[in-house]
Amino acid sequence: MTSVSVPRQLWSLFEAVHAVTYFDPAARAAFEAAGLRGFWRGYFAGRSAPLGAVGAGPVTAAFFGFAPAMVARALPDVWTRITPAAALAARVDGARAALAGLLAGVPAAHLAEAAELLSAAAGAVDLPGRVLAAANADLPWPDDPLGRLWHAATILREQRGDGHVAALLTAGVDGSESVVWRSVLDGGTLAVRMQPARGWSDQQWQAAAGRLADRGWLTTDGAPTAAARTAYARVEALTDQLAAGPWRRLGEDPTQRCARLLEPLAARAWTVVPADNPIPLRPAPG
Repeated sequence: MTSVSVPRQLWSLFEAVHAVTYFDPAARAAFEAAGLRGFWRGYFAGRSAPLGAVGAGPVTAAFFGFAPAMVARALPDVWTRITPAAALAARVDGARAALAGLLAGVPAAHLAEAAELLSAAAGAVDLPGRVLAAANADLPWPDDPLGRLWHAATILREQRGDGHVAALLTAGVDGSESVVWRSVLDGGTLAVRMQPARGWSDQQWQAAAGRLADRGWLTTDGAPTAAARTAYARVEALTDQLAAGPWRRLGEDPTQRCARLLEPLAARAWTVVPADNPIPLRPAPG
């Protein structure tokens, strides 16, 4: 393990395993074969399907950083193209196919042990208040190691995401502000991708930036202040704290073993995640 906190280090590993469902060609092909053409139809249908055929309201709340209008364009329209059950099947089949290609040659015993440990962690997540994690945890577990590995990673990443939303709300930040805040802390270049990817209009984006400036988090030229960086560090620390439960329950030695097993798997998975992806996802620093 490194100086990075245990929850953050593990997140940088299992997040890559989950993310193949959005970016690997085999995973995208599974959604298209099921009738969902376009990145965002697959994203919204696949990620919200554990909740059932929900409309835009619950998804706007749970996904947090997306403009309500963008969510409303996708939902409930996607349920006229595919059922939640079919979306779930396409999601896991695509992820399984993606991982089978990416992890070809990895010894079966390595995959089986990684799946066992990650599943044990996922089975120990805190569910109260974590709607997306709980919805995924309520799904049947796949029988095969690749399917179990991906499903466990998905429960854990949604549990972390639910906690991150709670941390942002504790900081008094809304959906648009969270995306603007993240973008300016990244040097501003992220805004070029994030604003259209999350569906915020120029007016909404500028209004969110104005509110951040009123809080003392942006300078007059739109740069982040020291207060903005300090507040963001607190949010990230709270996110890590809220994600620590599964690893504490798994125990130090099994957690370290899980990390070692996941490292080569994650390295392969990260190869299909574009550096300029619209989620945005990046490997955590070592």
